[in-house]
Amino acid sequence: MTIQDLKTKNLILFEAVSGSRAFGLDTETSDTDIRGIYYLPKDDFFGLNYIPQISNETNDITYYEIGRFVELLQKNNPNILEVLASPEDSILHKDPVMDLLKLEDFLSKLCKDSFAGYAISQIKKAKGLNKKILNPIDKERKSILDFCFILEGQNSVELKKWLFEHKKIQKNCGLANIDHTKGMFALFYDESGTLGYKGVMHHEEANQVSVSSVPKSEKPVSYMFCNLDAYSVYCKDYREYWKWVAERNEDRYNVNQTHGQNYDSKNMMHTIRLLQSCEQIFKTNSLTIRVENREELLDIKAGNRSYENVMLMAENLIQSIEEYYCASHLPDYPDLEKTTKILIQIRKMLYDGHYK
Repeated sequence: MTIQDLKTKNLILFEAVSGSRAFGLDTETSDTDIRGIYYLPKDDFFGLNYIPQISNETNDITYYEIGRFVELLQKNNPNILEVLASPEDSILHKDPVMDLLKLEDFLSKLCKDSFAGYAISQIKKAKGLNKKILNPIDKERKSILDFCFILEGQNSVELKKWLFEHKKIQKNCGLANIDHTKGMFALFYDESGTLGYKGVMHHEEANQVSVSSVPKSEKPVSYMFCNLDAYSVYCKDYREYWKWVAERNEDRYNVNQTHGQNYDSKNMMHTIRLLQSCEQIFKTNSLTIRVENREELLDIKAGNRSYENVMLMAENLIQSIEEYYCASHLPDYPDLEKTTKILIQIRKMLYDGHYK
């Protein structure tokens, strides 16, 4: 079933402009997002063709089956609560049965996790982005040799530098474990290359150093430390960084680079808005999604606020949410029995009344 099928068969119960235009944060370049609710024909609902959600290719237009919509409302899903709280001037179509779904029947203390919890995850993501922008990682991947050091008295020197200065090559080195130590090795050298030493590493992609069988008569030329923990952290950061580079939205990244604040300004604007909505829920026991601080939020989106300033705003909001949450009289959870009965009532009206 497609969105066009929903319209042709008159199955749409609710339709509204959502996103930035509903929030009052739209600009000349803003997309128009549509969210809606539909019901399935009786045979599809009771048969094997239940479809919980229908979207277009870009997900700019998404419709939820009435049962799925109520299920998400019961979980206090922020996006779904915001659809139910759509401003009157954003609503394109509303069937009378939708009046049975009232926001006050669903708002609960679950919003702390669903709204603030999601926002906090986005803040962590923003901090990760900040780290990536400020600490780019060279495309040329380091090897484990870069994390090996030769002990010299009370100091250490990079293995690569030591090899160069002593005119030695790593493949002629032999390492032997030292008892009761971690990452410490005795380093032997075979000038002739005939003793079968494995070198410090087998190949450039090796994830650990190689240990060789060393004749007892051989004397170590030095002692080496391999910081394997640091190498593991580097490999993880390298994978994450270059995965991020491959998948990032270049237009959005370039905007973030232009304003130079080292965070995804659009995402952080919506994160702050989400935290403010959560604060409003526990402060007023209601939700109004049309913002009253448009200029402040657009200022964040434009990158006119420093990373530190935006993070401080978020931290203050999280603290405020915690205080209002503790004093809130909202129920811990929505009344599942009551709201499920409302869904059943809606289905009976649809199927017994004007079933298509």
